[in-house]
Amino acid sequence: MIYITGDTHGEIDIHKLNKKNFPEQKTLTKSDYVIIAGDFGCIWSGGRRDTWLLNWLEEKNFTTLFVCGNHENFSLLYDYPIETWRGGKIHKINDSVYHLMRGQIFEIEDKTFFTFGGAASIDKAYRKPFRSWWPEEIPSRAEFEEALNTLAVYNNQVDYCITHTAPSDIIAHLDLEGEKLSDPTVGMLDIFEKTIAFKHWYFGHFHQDKTIGKFTALYDNIQALEFK
Repeated sequence: MIYITGDTHGEIDIHKLNKKNFPEQKTLTKSDYVIIAGDFGCIWSGGRRDTWLLNWLEEKNFTTLFVCGNHENFSLLYDYPIETWRGGKIHKINDSVYHLMRGQIFEIEDKTFFTFGGAASIDKAYRKPFRSWWPEEIPSRAEFEEALNTLAVYNNQVDYCITHTAPSDIIAHLDLEGEKLSDPTVGMLDIFEKTIAFKHWYFGHFHQDKTIGKFTALYDNIQALEFK
């Protein structure tokens, strides 16, 4: 079984994965997955707070997968070892928590998942470089090109896309201020939207739960992925 939700922001919103809010976990195993669509936030200080959160997730009856958001400590995240898992590259955080890297395609339960995390922080002016903000929040040209090459191997066809932000035409339906439309990541996703044949696209970032055609924004909701 696969579930998808939005941002957890470390201890701020991780409670959505407790047994009260997510009772379905009682029947899950480590062969089941919860995917977080960015702003994971459980790798932030490198201290006891991170250790507690990661241990808490490791004790859960599921495996946690996440794409990166904009509020991540990329210095710490990129120090984790890179491994190949289910056909794509991951940072292995522990035996139960994996970062699904940008521009990868993973084969999980006989379905394909394209992942491309990252987004621009609109609160960047209030954050400190390499303490609460990292330039790696914006995908690099190399990551974008790797994504295009990876997609080409699959003939630009996947079952699901998992990102943090969304293409510009979808953002336009979310009634937001214009800052989030100036995100360079959005321009990359616009190209992917035109390139990829997909069944559904899930994203976080905007702190709301809303479905727009083949796109779903997630925040509080934990949505079961029902294969069709």
